[in-house]
Amino acid sequence: MLLTKPIVLFTVILSGTIIFILYFWPSSSYSHEQNPMARNFILWLHGLGDSGPANEPIKTLFTSPVFKLTKWSFPSAPNNPVTCNYGAVMPSWFDIHEIPVTASSPKDESSLLKAVQNVHAMIDKEVAAGIDPNNVFVCGFSQGGALTLASVLLYPRKLGGGAIFSGWVPFNASLIDQFTSDAKKTPILWSHGMADRTVLFEAGQAGPPFLEQAGISCEFKAYPGLGHSISNEELRNLESWIKTHMSCSSS
Repeated sequence: MLLTKPIVLFTVILSGTIIFILYFWPSSSYSHEQNPMARNFILWLHGLGDSGPANEPIKTLFTSPVFKLTKWSFPSAPNNPVTCNYGAVMPSWFDIHEIPVTASSPKDESSLLKAVQNVHAMIDKEVAAGIDPNNVFVCGFSQGGALTLASVLLYPRKLGGGAIFSGWVPFNASLIDQFTSDAKKTPILWSHGMADRTVLFEAGQAGPPFLEQAGISCEFKAYPGLGHSISNEELRNLESWIKTHMSCSSS
């Protein structure tokens, strides 16, 4: 029972949220096919036990014309044993030692840093293809949100932004010394449900003060009554936030 419950929380709830959003979101004829002339890049990192393809409907919600030149990527995490699920193998970016995740939960920096390297490789590929780093946005939910935070802060250059949903700080303060001055300029959006029982609200709330120690500003938004899922309101805010931080050359 303890083995299966966390998996259900990370997969079924998120999938249900996406279905809800697609059902109630206004329809649009806007096409989201990949544009070979893409000027901006959005990388979405899913949560524990989920998959990239299951999250692809998110891109259909971004109806503003500025996203017609956006390239999206929804990679899937490799299968790895997860400590909090008694070593069960499932899609996981890095190891998680306990659920619920609290502000003081153990951190597995070794597996995290390996995942960060893979994310950096994805970003580097798009930058090499001509995307301005200032138009690269990394977004993630839960475990993917924690990886998003580590990835943008450990990247050597300033990026367009990093958006964390129901995430946490997955590294210790000692890693702050590895943040470059440019990386510290990357805008951070942090959204967290106050009724989250999987990644406790306290874990998200501890993020901004932690980042302030490193001289990093963070826009934190709390959502009363929201559990471990993504809401329409959060995604509407994300669309607006990305538009605000896109480089002018991509408009």
